[in-house]
Amino acid sequence: MKQLDVITIGRSSVDLYGAQVGGRLEDMASFNKYIGGSPTNMATGTARLGLRSGLITRVGDEHMGRFIREELERHGVDTRGVVTDQERLSALVLLGIRDQEQFPLIFYRENCADMALCEDDIDPAFIASAKAVVATGTHLSHPKTEGAVLKALKLALENGDQTALDIDYRPNLWGLSGHGDGENRFIASEKVTEKLQTTLHLFDLIVGTEEEFHIAGGTTDTIQALKNVRKVSSATLVCKRGPMGASAFVGDIPESLDDGISGPGFPIEVFNVLGAGDGFMSGLLKGWITGEDWVTSLTFANACGAFAVSRHGCTPAYPSWEELQFFLNRGVKDKALRKDPELEQIHWSTNRHGDWSTMRVFAFDHRIQLEQMADSSGAPHERIGPFKELCLSAALEVANDQPGYGILCDSRLGREALYRAAGTGLWIGHPVEWPASRPLELEPEIGPDFGGLAEWPTEHVVKVLCFYHPDDSTEMKMQQEDVLKRLFASCRRNSLEMLLEVIPSKVGPIDDDTTAAIIQRMYDIGIYPDWWKLEPLTSHDAWAKVCSTITKNDPNTRGIVVLGLDAREDQLAASFAEAAQFELVKGFAVGRTIFADAARNWLAGNMSDQEAITDMTARFERLCGIWDDARAIAQNILPQGISA
Repeated sequence: MKQLDVITIGRSSVDLYGAQVGGRLEDMASFNKYIGGSPTNMATGTARLGLRSGLITRVGDEHMGRFIREELERHGVDTRGVVTDQERLSALVLLGIRDQEQFPLIFYRENCADMALCEDDIDPAFIASAKAVVATGTHLSHPKTEGAVLKALKLALENGDQTALDIDYRPNLWGLSGHGDGENRFIASEKVTEKLQTTLHLFDLIVGTEEEFHIAGGTTDTIQALKNVRKVSSATLVCKRGPMGASAFVGDIPESLDDGISGPGFPIEVFNVLGAGDGFMSGLLKGWITGEDWVTSLTFANACGAFAVSRHGCTPAYPSWEELQFFLNRGVKDKALRKDPELEQIHWSTNRHGDWSTMRVFAFDHRIQLEQMADSSGAPHERIGPFKELCLSAALEVANDQPGYGILCDSRLGREALYRAAGTGLWIGHPVEWPASRPLELEPEIGPDFGGLAEWPTEHVVKVLCFYHPDDSTEMKMQQEDVLKRLFASCRRNSLEMLLEVIPSKVGPIDDDTTAAIIQRMYDIGIYPDWWKLEPLTSHDAWAKVCSTITKNDPNTRGIVVLGLDAREDQLAASFAEAAQFELVKGFAVGRTIFADAARNWLAGNMSDQEAITDMTARFERLCGIWDDARAIAQNILPQGISA
């Protein structure tokens, strides 16, 4: 059995997309960073659709090269074919959305890493691991990269595997126009046509726009161009026709594009055409490689292209398999797909990165409590920051580079710990609420317009604690809900996950329905937290109601973590045993049970740094063991049907 479904080969870059829409590229004030390059987009696009994909390219030995590699891996793309070039930089592309018809872009590709791809970079064993190899036109433009592509194709054909070409014609990448002409999609060239036609016989599938078939066929008469391609290739030809969908031709070319095989189109608003072809190709490959008929494959392709033209960026726009199926079943509700809340929620929740199926979180985001401990010990508040760095050291020691561990830490007293935690592999929760505020207020750094979140690393999860109760007054509810709704919107705008913590027992009496009612209210007002942080619930029924409410509203939620409320270890063990019976509960986020004794002693000068780390490490490690044991026991005895 093949390890991979598809390997793409060719360009890789970092796309810097202008964040402002409707202005000149010259006037863009900020940019969003995505991976790009047609083969790279297709590798991630097909991975999102459930194919096992790999990429052959080169990246630089620098920050952008590492970003490309890491982002591919986060999407599940096999990177064994990604070579790190010690001498060249990764390619960059600057792009913008001027209006619905103009999409200026500049390629920074002078002696870039991916154009140094050579035959030595093609591993026969890697090629043999895939069902199909997909090439793109740009890498046929230079002898060195052409040699690499031809070697990969010939190996695939020798193995009896499928081959495909996305013509992907960019005249200025063939040296036919200047750097400022990146938006131009067609310049006639006999040399380019001749070069392409020497390779077309190597493919089982050839895909392009009408203009791309013009260059491949050597004429601007589309039907004649297709016939010219057919003379040198028996491949299935798929001609993309923009809003009219696409036509596939498996045999002789008819006299009209309308006589080809087609799938349904989707009436949507065109927002951004950049990367639409790669989205289309991703959907087409999903159908082609899995043996679907051409109508179904073209339906997938047209839908994926529709997503791409409706959103900002290339790869970020492409759908997950779950999202695609939902869209095909439900249809178009809002032609501006990026403004469809139901669709956007599925897009967000099914494309998140990282496996956090287990959550062992050391919470030291406490502010008031640590300030009180410092005051009691006669220690200045400036000592709290260094103590939080000791907490981080304990968390890292327990995690030992293993997955499933995290921290909760604030940036007002724990800024240096947050800086140190970056890139360690820990899950990082970052609180925004002003401690103990009711109605809810946020830390001053967040700002009245919540703009402070724009400065946060995207690996940080926005954690907010709200003391909310179903019996609150209407005024209290409105004030708190307004803050939460604005915060949620800001999280999504800045691509940050959100954890919502509610503790109704601190406000009023609770029963088995209380927390579930709060959760339902949050969904009713349009808030879909990625995570819920909940106090230990009062009964098995309470947990069942909570889990049912969450999954009914958001089947793709990250899950729940249980908080500690400064409980003793034996009390936490009992609450863990109950919570662990529900798969939706992923773990815990506990603080004072771990750090309280060490904090008091260290702040008072009665404990060294290492003694504090050792003490907290032991406590955190014990709690992790208690949770892991509770989960293991629950999985063995959990009756069918209870799992949330």
